[in-house]
Amino acid sequence: MPLLNVSGLTKQFGGLTAVDNVDFTINRGEIVGLIGPNGAGKTTFVDLLTGGAVPTAGKIEYDGRNITRMANHDRCRLGLARTYQIPQPFGRSTVLENVTVGALFGSSGRKLSIAQARIKAAETLEAVGLSGSMDAFPSALTTAGLKRLELARCLATAPTLVFLDEPLGGLNSTEVKDALALIRKVRDSGVTILFIEHIVPAVLALSDRVMVLANGRKLAEGSGAEVTQDPKVQKAYLGDLSATASRFARRRRPPVTAGATVETMPGEGNPVVGATATPSMTVQRETGQP
Repeated sequence: MPLLNVSGLTKQFGGLTAVDNVDFTINRGEIVGLIGPNGAGKTTFVDLLTGGAVPTAGKIEYDGRNITRMANHDRCRLGLARTYQIPQPFGRSTVLENVTVGALFGSSGRKLSIAQARIKAAETLEAVGLSGSMDAFPSALTTAGLKRLELARCLATAPTLVFLDEPLGGLNSTEVKDALALIRKVRDSGVTILFIEHIVPAVLALSDRVMVLANGRKLAEGSGAEVTQDPKVQKAYLGDLSATASRFARRRRPPVTAGATVETMPGEGNPVVGATATPSMTVQRETGQP
């Protein structure tokens, strides 16, 4: 049985359909990547799964239980947790205090004293590489540090399923590599992961399976190789390449004016207007100016 089973999930905002009749499953222990062009409905989709928004139609089942209308804090108690694209720590609390809140609030929080929650928070911060910043305030952290703090707050709730919203955003190449290793480490600890990301090569390298959304609809699903070779996915990201190429060719074929010399660039059949055949002069651009 899938850990998460979604059927016919739809979200409408007035006349706009942000998520359109999506069917989707996540199996226990998977890393599933969610990609799509800007405005595809990815964040809204995760909002629906985590309780941040109420679906217009459809059904969400978690571990066999219908959670479609369940509040987000109740879903957290069940073992669902998420990070946000823009980290949202408590600015006036220390890093350790931020994560302690997660430990107190999560699926095991009712069983923990504050002292026990602080111990769990410290262990979680060590696991994500922030043990040296426990007494610092979030404002002292780098972008990479804030992303790790966001993940630590999420993991402190003791989740079984984690939703990561653009965990690599704003990171440099070295930080991206470290973040991917950390996400694998989280999965290896027994946590199932769905993550949204715009860095497609990173998604392909990390994910067991990838789903593509476009205009709120599921466009494709499968292995990284399968989705990247899908013509519908290529068109969603790059547009109609043949039409674009045709328009570009028409734009770069200027009219020949009186007195101009027509030259052909090597290897091309399209004429380019030149001023004269004098070698010292540059070939004119599309504007016809030297």
